[in-house]
Amino acid sequence: MSIFTTRPLIMGTKAVVAAGHYLAAVAGMRILERGGNAIDSAAAIGLSLAVLEAHMNSIGGEVPMLIYVAKEERVVAVSGQGPAGLQAKIDWFKSRGIEMIPGDGFLPAVVPSVVGSWVEVLTRFGTMSFAQVAQPAIELAEDGYPLQLALRDLIAANAGRFVREWPTTARIFLPNSQLPEEGYVLRQQELAQTLRSLVGAERTSSHTDRGGRLDAVRREFYEGKIARKIEEFISKNEIMDATGHPHRGLLTYEDFARYKTRIEGPVSCGYRDFEIYKCGPWTQGPVFLQQIGILEGFDLPSLGHNSSDYIHLFVEAAKMAFADREKYYGDPDFDRVPLEKLLSKEYARKRGQEIDMNHARLSVEAGLVPEAASNVAGKTRQGDTTHLDAVDREGNMVSATQSGGWINSSPIIEGLGFALSTRGQMFFLDARRNNALAPGKRPRTTLTPSLAFRNGKPFMVFGTPGGDMQDQWSLQFFLNYAEFGMNLQQAIDAPSFHTLHFPSSFYPRTAEPGKIIVEGRIPSRVTEELRSKGHIVEETGDWENGRVSAVMRDSERGIIVGGASPKMIYGNTAYAIGW
Repeated sequence: MSIFTTRPLIMGTKAVVAAGHYLAAVAGMRILERGGNAIDSAAAIGLSLAVLEAHMNSIGGEVPMLIYVAKEERVVAVSGQGPAGLQAKIDWFKSRGIEMIPGDGFLPAVVPSVVGSWVEVLTRFGTMSFAQVAQPAIELAEDGYPLQLALRDLIAANAGRFVREWPTTARIFLPNSQLPEEGYVLRQQELAQTLRSLVGAERTSSHTDRGGRLDAVRREFYEGKIARKIEEFISKNEIMDATGHPHRGLLTYEDFARYKTRIEGPVSCGYRDFEIYKCGPWTQGPVFLQQIGILEGFDLPSLGHNSSDYIHLFVEAAKMAFADREKYYGDPDFDRVPLEKLLSKEYARKRGQEIDMNHARLSVEAGLVPEAASNVAGKTRQGDTTHLDAVDREGNMVSATQSGGWINSSPIIEGLGFALSTRGQMFFLDARRNNALAPGKRPRTTLTPSLAFRNGKPFMVFGTPGGDMQDQWSLQFFLNYAEFGMNLQQAIDAPSFHTLHFPSSFYPRTAEPGKIIVEGRIPSRVTEELRSKGHIVEETGDWENGRVSAVMRDSERGIIVGGASPKMIYGNTAYAIGW
């Protein structure tokens, strides 16, 4: 199928990386050129993104990953999602009249997992030291980088709050109380010092083995001065949040000291000659598998790419999968999640038979209305997310979606240079539901990297930012490639759409039943046909939705191929580099 593309395919024989910022992609390639593998490269990219995209992620956030470990010939899921603190209890919120965890401030903070996750995968699967992979991030923080317009605009939109309420943030992002212009060289000395302290812990460790030295990095963050400083800052400062009242944080030093990143088994399902891997139901990842299971029962090419029938079918399947997400998904350590049933071919076939190809489902399934959307103080402007992919010539593959710790959602921790994640807003305060808040529990995150095998061989890693839309946009990309014959870049560049039918994962958890957002490149004839089926259709910009990146192994030709979206999300596009 002929689709207009904005960029050439990126191809290499040794490695290809993709990232949400060009300087992060350069950092990843720099590590590969110095002998690192894809895991080392991904860690350098992730740490660099935490410096470059403060409105999308930080080392105070989270990073679920999928990794194909070539020497072990297996896929692992990295539980890069920190849990709620031991003091975070439903009764605590209810006793204060709080019916929904706010999306800003300290109350929704969970234990940061970025540092622990990258240290864990370096220890288990990498080859380099933390000092080596952190060096590009340290240089970017210390020497600075030219500020892009998107981050500048976000600083401008939040400048009043920074100045009035969050002086620790204003000191870094409003230097000399002035709004920086595009191209201003932004330096983050406190963050650089934090990263240097982690490197220092590794270098001064008494351990002679690499694993012991890397564990010293973890201890420095979670059991040393960094954890102490975070506890002190959030326990002494009351921060106004969307409840309309100021609150201190609930995290304590004990919560940090007991945290450790977990390596888990992924979940997967087959589709044609592919096997798709996702993280478990502590993410929204299985909705990708549920959607594709339903769609496998239909002849998608016969419907026509982005025809009204195709979009209608896709959206109706999404409504069903996301309804199950709302009802069943949660941390399986606490919640019973019937994944075997939800991912079964029989269940997918049954759900597919329920789709009416002529009429849109407009009602949200019973019990899945927003938790308390009519009883909240106000809407919180959210940050976004970033994604990275890396594949090396040994066959290692990494897909990681990093987010949280947005500078517009929580203040910078004094002296450390980063903000805490607000991912706890995704918990319910209804103990009868899965994904209800509990001490030590992981919130069901939206972050959802993807990894695919083809004909039994590791084939591709891919993903996108975008909150609840991630497993809609990334699935469209996959089907563009697998069903409609597009190459990687064409599949990324094709016009996209998504539904807002189900409750949002983010405060204040609103839903827009029947709503579809379509890019302007989708013909008006198609949108009118969708309206005739009952959909509420809203058109947006031509190149506005999704920021997919992907890297695949072409084993027949012995090359690695990558693609990255030109679409602007918060002013950034994705970038791929090959070697």
